[in-house]
Amino acid sequence: MELKPSSPWPELFGRAQRSAIHVEVRDSYAVPAESEPFRRFLAGEPREAEPDSYWQAWADVVKDATGRGITVSRIRVVSEPLSDYHRWLLTETGDNIDIGEDIRYLPRHFASADEVPTDDAWVFDGNTVAFNLVDSHGSPAGAAVTADPGVVAYYRHAIDRMWSMATPYADYNSGQR
Repeated sequence: MELKPSSPWPELFGRAQRSAIHVEVRDSYAVPAESEPFRRFLAGEPREAEPDSYWQAWADVVKDATGRGITVSRIRVVSEPLSDYHRWLLTETGDNIDIGEDIRYLPRHFASADEVPTDDAWVFDGNTVAFNLVDSHGSPAGAAVTADPGVVAYYRHAIDRMWSMATPYADYNSGQR
């Protein structure tokens, strides 16, 4: 396993040739750049009109990948009722869809515990797994990357199973109102 500190995502997406799919299994995250938009949501305040630099950097990575023909997808495994974080994220996810991501939601109770990985990870081209690392405060701390055949097979199987049960964002979001 190779440790990639800081923000390895532009490099990993830059090497992708076919696909990048993210498995998200936590009910909340502590991404520093999301703190203010999340606070605004909880306070009932409107979204900022302009995207911040963190979002723009991510959008550039995704647009570059999708522009090269890479599919960028996510499966969000969520507890219901949704956590405040996931309620907020539903209001933001349309932006991800607009830049080319395909995001699906899987209520946690629809899958058995052995079908859902315990760790968030990106799977690139079906042959590389990059685990999202977090520090002691839950903030992003890079990635641990592996091409171990057993780990890759486990995530590929989990993704195939969860994808077939997951609901596209637009359908899931319309059911949450």
